Amino acid sequence: MPPVGPYTPIVRAGDFLFCSGQIGLTESGLSEVFSDQVKAAIANLAKLLDETGASLGDVVKTTVFLSNMDNYSEMNTAYMEAFGDHRPARSAIGVGALPLGALVEIEAIAYRPE
Repeated sequence: MPPVGPYTPIVRAGDFLFCSGQIGLTESGLSEVFSDQVKAAIANLAKLLDETGASLGDVVKTTVFLSNMDNYSEMNTAYMEAFGDHRPARSAIGVGALPLGALVEIEAIAYRPE
């Protein structure tokens, strides 16, 4: 899906890939179910990475933005399902609002030597 703003979704800087924040937007829109938004946001990250020959396994750092910190535990469950045994460094930040009314946004940095 094209970006919802004036930015580049993924940028290579040497051996690092910087993925802009992804919300759980799908062809059918945003689900009202929080865990579905987390899974879709991570799927959107995976798609960006795949376009450059990288994968979620190359992610070294994520930042998760939550519109409600009460969803932290549920985010962890969906996040661990998506990343499996791979555990990138991570920050989770509570924010007042996210684009398009999303409940979660996830950005990532991946290391993938050229």
